[in-house]
Amino acid sequence: MGRLFGTDGVRGKAGDAPLDSATVRRIGAALVRALAGDAAGRRLLVGRDTRESGGWIEQDLADGIRSQGATLTSAGVIPTPAIAYLTRRDGFDAGIVISASHNPFEDNGIKVFSGAGEKFTETLEAEVEAIVADGSWSVPVGRGPAVDEVDLREHYIEHLRRVLPDTSRLGRLRIAVDCANGATVTVAPRVFADLGFDVTCIGCEPNGRNINLDCGSTHPQALAALVKGDGYRLGVAFDGDGDRAIFVDAAGNVVDGDAVMLMCARQMQAEGRLRGDAIVATVMSNVGLELALKAHGIGLVRCPVGDKHVMEEMLRRDLRLGGEQSGHIILSEHLFTGDGLATSLAVLRCMAAAGQELASLAAELVTYPQVLVNVRVKERKDLGSVPAIAAAIADVESRLAGQGRLLVRYSGTEPLLRVMLEGKDQAEIRRWADDIAAAVREHLA
Repeated sequence: MGRLFGTDGVRGKAGDAPLDSATVRRIGAALVRALAGDAAGRRLLVGRDTRESGGWIEQDLADGIRSQGATLTSAGVIPTPAIAYLTRRDGFDAGIVISASHNPFEDNGIKVFSGAGEKFTETLEAEVEAIVADGSWSVPVGRGPAVDEVDLREHYIEHLRRVLPDTSRLGRLRIAVDCANGATVTVAPRVFADLGFDVTCIGCEPNGRNINLDCGSTHPQALAALVKGDGYRLGVAFDGDGDRAIFVDAAGNVVDGDAVMLMCARQMQAEGRLRGDAIVATVMSNVGLELALKAHGIGLVRCPVGDKHVMEEMLRRDLRLGGEQSGHIILSEHLFTGDGLATSLAVLRCMAAAGQELASLAAELVTYPQVLVNVRVKERKDLGSVPAIAAAIADVESRLAGQGRLLVRYSGTEPLLRVMLEGKDQAEIRRWADDIAAAVREHLA
């Protein structure tokens, strides 16, 4: 068996390996075995999104977990960050989420949180993989009793309310919410209604197969049309498992994670909550974010793509804000994982404190043009060891002079070298990217 865990847990087509019934049962048992201490006393919590495969995957996990003497409690259909929070709050040894996030309904996945509410480390994931691959043990056959389901949403909702303690300056806010026919349908409409907002929900009729289907954070077009056409002050779109959010301003313009990080960083700095005067973002965030933050004395620490890497860098540096352009935002005062609902309340807090609309806050981010060139290569040499390529890269870096960004890296999955450039002039950075690509083709292609 190859690697089970990818960048965000176990992921695949439901019913096919590694998400076939036998492997899922084995994963459940292996999770318990990987937890230190007496397995018989272990308590695990599980939640799922609305995919039709979620129920049987939950049952198979439960059977595997019980085979080791541990217990599994289900929180039902609930956002991923709720499981992270509730696992820690209620003293569970681990939390499990059954979801494939923004993928279509045919896919599903399993991601795991520690008792501290943080995603499993790669070390623990490797240990689980080794236990699954060990042929010296087996999971007994046979279906056990149904999983006990408990409604724990109230505790999560109370936790969310702390992100936006005062709504008075927002007035009777009209907001449109797209739940992607996913996990947030059980929580989001109530959260906004309880805050006194006039909320309209789309993507709130899950049928097991329509999760993320032309809706949610990866397809915000319908939400944008609704917000602009019916005069809402803003809209928010979640993904299938609720750990990310993308916004739409009153004019129907999409506001992504870079703009959200900028406005939240400025607000947290003004309130004295931005520890270290720095935030974490991935290599995909636009250089415009970096320059806008720099103008306010806020540093930007970059890390590889993936909210797990963002979390690890935030923990390492003891920082309170990080995220991805895609809308995964981590507010560590709240939780050490992306939380779309918490992000939306943080954005509303920015609007209330500044007395400005979303479009005005987002306008400070000037997104620089970007060019991406892929070059097929025969070998992966250290670029610094090829004088012509090193010289081309150095020449472009000197031309950027701190007013742009160059990222040259090999693909992790294909025989490609990726050349990404951001700068003020599209035609100019295209020429510079082509210069580097030409040198690569001459010496590595």
